[in-house]
Amino acid sequence: MIILKMIIAILIIIVILLIRAEIQFKKRQIYLLKPTSTILVIAVVLIPLATGNYMSMAYSMWILIALLFSFSGDIALMLPDNQKTFRIGLILFLVAHIVYALGFVKFAGGNPAPIGMTVALAIIAAIGYFYLYPKLGPMKYSVLVYILIITYMLNRAIATHFSTNFSNQQAWLISIGAGLFYISDFILAVNRFRRSFKYNRISLAFYYSGQMLIALSTLS
Repeated sequence: MIILKMIIAILIIIVILLIRAEIQFKKRQIYLLKPTSTILVIAVVLIPLATGNYMSMAYSMWILIALLFSFSGDIALMLPDNQKTFRIGLILFLVAHIVYALGFVKFAGGNPAPIGMTVALAIIAAIGYFYLYPKLGPMKYSVLVYILIITYMLNRAIATHFSTNFSNQQAWLISIGAGLFYISDFILAVNRFRRSFKYNRISLAFYYSGQMLIALSTLS
């Protein structure tokens, strides 16, 4: 659909502007561009629902709910940076990941991901957590739960490759999208808890690319 291609092109431009605004600490631009970016991703799910060009209305609704929680998380993380707003944002994104994971399970079934991939994800999650652990302080349990959930979400995304309910293209959109989301979360965690670096907002490119790919998986 031409309109979806236009939305993707606009999103790319806006995310580039958003990353620049984040690096330059231009709050007014951030307050405008960040919600707009997520709204564009949400539109990618809503437009097919309105035109009938969707794989499954139920699946689209699961993805839409996850995106709405992500949108709320985006808003929370735009608020003044303190421990309370960060925790709220963490919880909202955690719920988004849970909804994604449950959606993948519901429509792909309980098909296991390859044992090698599952072990690899477990090792990556463990390395990531132990790298962050020395600086987590009172959030060590919260971050552990978050890592377990996002790793499970990624595992379930990969498992869509072994379900007949998803085409090969949709499975790749879901698994790559979930992987990019995973990377963006890790970049943010490293910047927040381990080592702050100026260009950490490049994580937004991974985040919105991941969300967009998952949103595109709802198309028929």
